[in-house]
Amino acid sequence: MQFFLSMQLSFANGHDFPGFLGHFFAFYTILTNIVLVLIYLSEVLPTPRLELFRRPVTRGLMAANIALVGLYVYFVLRHYGALEGVDLLADNILHYLCPTLYLLWWLVSQRHGQLRWTQLPVMLAPTLVYFLYILARGVWVQQYPYPVLNVVELGYGQCCSTPCSWPPRSALLCIVVVTTDKLIARQTRTNPA
Repeated sequence: MQFFLSMQLSFANGHDFPGFLGHFFAFYTILTNIVLVLIYLSEVLPTPRLELFRRPVTRGLMAANIALVGLYVYFVLRHYGALEGVDLLADNILHYLCPTLYLLWWLVSQRHGQLRWTQLPVMLAPTLVYFLYILARGVWVQQYPYPVLNVVELGYGQCCSTPCSWPPRSALLCIVVVTTDKLIARQTRTNPA
């Protein structure tokens, strides 16, 4: 739904299809939701190609990343514009419903106790890579997916004060996920069903 809504808006603003695709896939929300779909597919399709998405560290890092999506949109980005109708519906599904459903699924359906503190750098890598990619892409195309990352309008100093908090917030959420994983595993061992 979001793909088609965004494509219509992009074409209405005079962009071509490759330009639309580059901009659409620059959104953290879109990328994280695509990974969630791959994780869900890995549950129902036994293909080895989806093995990465069955790994506890992948599923744990996505719990942190999709939580970051919902929290960041709620506390920061929702103030940048008012949506209505089907645009609001698509936005709420991507930013609130999908994160909530995934987090609940991760909490109740995963074998917990497999995440390690030593995996934190791996869990933080996607957010860091995304942040660096968006800044580099923005220099090249002069377009940023989020207003708080628009270096052209805000400059690096102002942009980096908010977005640079992404990695620390991501780190905090990864710590919460690993801690939760360990607590659930401990609770399961002490209170077997």
